[in-house]
Amino acid sequence: MSATPPALGARRLGRSPLMVSGIGFGAAPIGDLYARLDDATAIATVTAALDHGVTLVDTSPLYGHGLSEHRCGTALRRVPREAFVLSTKVGRVTEPRAPRQGGTGYVGGFPHALRFDYSYDGAMRSIEQSLLRLGLDRIDILLIHDVNRENHGAATEDRFREAMDGAYGALDRLRAAGAVGAIGVGLNEAEMCVRFAQAGDFDAMLLAGRYSLLEQPALDEFLPLAERKGIGVMLGGVFNSGILATGPVPGATYNYKPAPPAILDRVARIERVCRAHGVALSDAALHFALAHPAIATVVLGAASPHEVARNLAGLASAPPAALWADLKAEGLLDPAAPVPR
Repeated sequence: MSATPPALGARRLGRSPLMVSGIGFGAAPIGDLYARLDDATAIATVTAALDHGVTLVDTSPLYGHGLSEHRCGTALRRVPREAFVLSTKVGRVTEPRAPRQGGTGYVGGFPHALRFDYSYDGAMRSIEQSLLRLGLDRIDILLIHDVNRENHGAATEDRFREAMDGAYGALDRLRAAGAVGAIGVGLNEAEMCVRFAQAGDFDAMLLAGRYSLLEQPALDEFLPLAERKGIGVMLGGVFNSGILATGPVPGATYNYKPAPPAILDRVARIERVCRAHGVALSDAALHFALAHPAIATVVLGAASPHEVARNLAGLASAPPAALWADLKAEGLLDPAAPVPR
């Protein structure tokens, strides 16, 4: 890319010393999420993101049961270490000799089992395993992953206490020693982000799916709290797992499941307003996500260099102000939601 779009320019991640690009690369798809991907394409996808000016790469042991970290490391070891900011997660440890369980959505990946472990020792073990898969000597951002009701149900409170008593202490110690630049959580529930923000001293939080053009449940409490506490928000799931990218087409997904009729209808209404202003639905979704002052970066997944380029092409021109006014007038966007200027 000949010039870096303004939206990709470096932004400080909360109160941490780290500077990240306004768009980050989400590495879940290159962990064989829903479809197998060959190594060459996966590595080329990470490289394409870096070539387009993306400096933040976010991965996790969950993604392909370690495969995403392995592929990210292969791509990242080819460039200077100062050229990127790397984020990964703790909360699961790998058990290579245990039988792998299904249900995670990763159809390929490594044949290794994952086990939840939010203890101090579990976090340290997870970090060591990640470094070995990555082939790198340090991680810039460490996030406590998936302490939410979707994963733990009635045991969520126990997991929350375990994480604060254990994993948080490990990450805080590493930050104090200068071994990691920022610590936080990675969740898809805004209310749990609030719980963690109130309980500890965090630099960053990755929130997936709960602040988008379709829905803004994080607007009232979490995002204002993040601003007050200087927490840099890494926003994921801005297409709500697909429907804001594809539109309300047959088979459209919402929260990684087939979209229900009410969601299909609401997205169709949003898309009609976007079309009236000559704006693609996905472009509107991306620009909206970047507008809130608490958002440090928007993390976009991709499974090919073409998808990377397509995602970033949406930054080329800003939607007209009248689009946001019309969405609010029709009750399709929270009146208090910040919009691009």
